[in-house]
Amino acid sequence: MDAAVVTAFGGPERVVTAQVPLPVPGAGQVRVRVRAAGLNPVDALVRLGVFGGEGERLGFGWDVAGEVDAVGAGVSDWNVGQQVVGLHYGAVKELGTHAEYVVLDEGALAVAPESVDATAAAVLPLSGLTAARALGQLGLAGGESVLVTGAAGVIGGLAVQLAVHAGLKVTALAAPADEELVRSLGATDFVARGTAGADAGVRVDGVLDTAVLGEAALDFVRDGGVYVGLRPGGAPAPVRGIRVLEQEVAADGAHLARLVSLVDEGALTLRVGGTYALADAAEAHARLAEGGARGRLVLTVA
Repeated sequence: MDAAVVTAFGGPERVVTAQVPLPVPGAGQVRVRVRAAGLNPVDALVRLGVFGGEGERLGFGWDVAGEVDAVGAGVSDWNVGQQVVGLHYGAVKELGTHAEYVVLDEGALAVAPESVDATAAAVLPLSGLTAARALGQLGLAGGESVLVTGAAGVIGGLAVQLAVHAGLKVTALAAPADEELVRSLGATDFVARGTAGADAGVRVDGVLDTAVLGEAALDFVRDGGVYVGLRPGGAPAPVRGIRVLEQEVAADGAHLARLVSLVDEGALTLRVGGTYALADAAEAHARLAEGGARGRLVLTVA
């Protein structure tokens, strides 16, 4: 079968489509026929060698939308032909979701949304779980306030929508050109990127720092508030009694299923910034490197 892989680190041109063996599901695992898979910033870091693995064949892709193709021993909750979404956790792996088939643990899957196609559904797993878990770590109650940095990005945009759904008062921090977008997602207040907390006059109960601003984001948090960052090991030092936390995503089919329900209820919008065939994975990496896409790039598999 075909898969997008890298065997030597570097730029987008290092991404190649290779023939690899068809994966076989083991006990408690499910093989998925991939129809669409998101291309995330973490995939660029794999290509650049940030996580190591020099000289190995490394696969790309965490998100998958497709249908169950085969099940391993002991799997009773999934049947061949079911439409699913899932998260294939792990940066360094021989085979990711940028392939014709992928094997995942059965607990990493959820039934796919009915209201969107596979291309849009492939945006949800990594970005949705990241945003939802980070909001959970904030521990804010309805009526409290949160500022989301990078609110126009995929994770930031989902975080805004999830926070609104949870009854939080949301301030979005993004580029001035994205104010209309983030307000359409439900943000009631807006801060232009580059504005210091003191200048903005904003003090919130918590910050979800999807833009990885670090110390600058702390300036928006009230004394004794909470900060959640998305880069493990990259959180700023706590000040003024602010709790500083870091989020690490995990494959969680039950949590993913709850997010699918929000998509079908219309509470979550999944934004696709462009689609590429699996054979054009290098071109997709080049577009990712350019930046500025206001939606997730998605690889599609016929």
